[in-house]
Amino acid sequence: MCQPRDRRPVRPRCAFTCHRWRAMPSWIADLVSLDGDGETFCSTASFGAGNRLFGGLIAAQALAAAGATVESARLPQSLHAYFIKGGRVGVDVEYVVERTRDGKSFNTRRVTASQDGVAIFEMLVSFHRSEPTADWQRSRQPTIARSAVTKATRLPERWADHFEVLTARDGMDDWPVQPMWFRSRQPVEDDPLLRACALTLISDVGLVAVARPPGEAQLPGPGGAASLDHAVWLHRPFDPHQWHLYDAEAVSHNDARGLARGSIVDEHGTLVASVAQESLWRI
Repeated sequence: MCQPRDRRPVRPRCAFTCHRWRAMPSWIADLVSLDGDGETFCSTASFGAGNRLFGGLIAAQALAAAGATVESARLPQSLHAYFIKGGRVGVDVEYVVERTRDGKSFNTRRVTASQDGVAIFEMLVSFHRSEPTADWQRSRQPTIARSAVTKATRLPERWADHFEVLTARDGMDDWPVQPMWFRSRQPVEDDPLLRACALTLISDVGLVAVARPPGEAQLPGPGGAASLDHAVWLHRPFDPHQWHLYDAEAVSHNDARGLARGSIVDEHGTLVASVAQESLWRI
C-alpha cells in the first residue's frame, strides 16, 4: 500500500513551470502527479473502463516516474511495456524505478507498477540527450484529410476525455478507432516530458480494436480482449495543441494474438511517433 505523502508534480523544470504546475496544472500534469521521490512513487489517480485500469494511463504515469530520475535535458526516446496483469480501478499504484544505465548520451530505466505488492505492469524507457543530426523521414502525407473526418467523438470515460477527437467510426465500447485526428482540449505546459506523457496516454486508444481477427465480430467473445504489450518511439517533439493523425493497421493475427502498428503525424505529414501493440483476442 502506498504511504500518503504531499502530492507534487514530477521533475519541475524551472521556477515558472513549477509555479504553473502548482497554481493551475494541466490535465496531464494532474494525471501524472506522483507522491514520493528517489526511485519509488505512488499514484492514487487510477482510472479505467469499468473496473479495469486503462493501460495508457499506467504507461504515462510510469514514464513520468522514470523521467523524475533523469536530467531534464534527457528527452524520452522510446518505451517498451508489458501489461502483466489487469489493474484494478480505485487501488493505489506503486511505481518502482530501476536505474539500469546512465550513459553519456542515453539513460535507461526499468519501471515496475504494482498494486498491493503484486506487479501489474513492466516498462523499459530510454532517454536521449539531443544531438545535432540530419532530419529525414520517408515522405508521407496524412492518409485521410482532417476535413474528410467530421464525426466528433468524445472519449466515453469522463477522466479520459481530454482530447478532441475526429474519427469515422467507433471501436469497442464506443472508444474511437484509427484513423483518428486528435488534439488536446486544454493547454498543456511547454515541457517535453509532460507532452510525451500525453502522447503515451492516447497512444493506447483504439489499437485493441484494430488488432481483432479479420472477418470476426467487432466485440470479443467470453474470453475477452486485452493489450499484451505496447511500444512507442518518439521521433520528434509533440505539440498537443495541434491536430495530429493517429493511423494504425492490423499486421498479423495468430495464436489468439493480434499485432497492430501505427503512426502519429501532424497536419504536414511530419512523423512524430511510431506505435506497435500486440493484443490478446479470445473469440
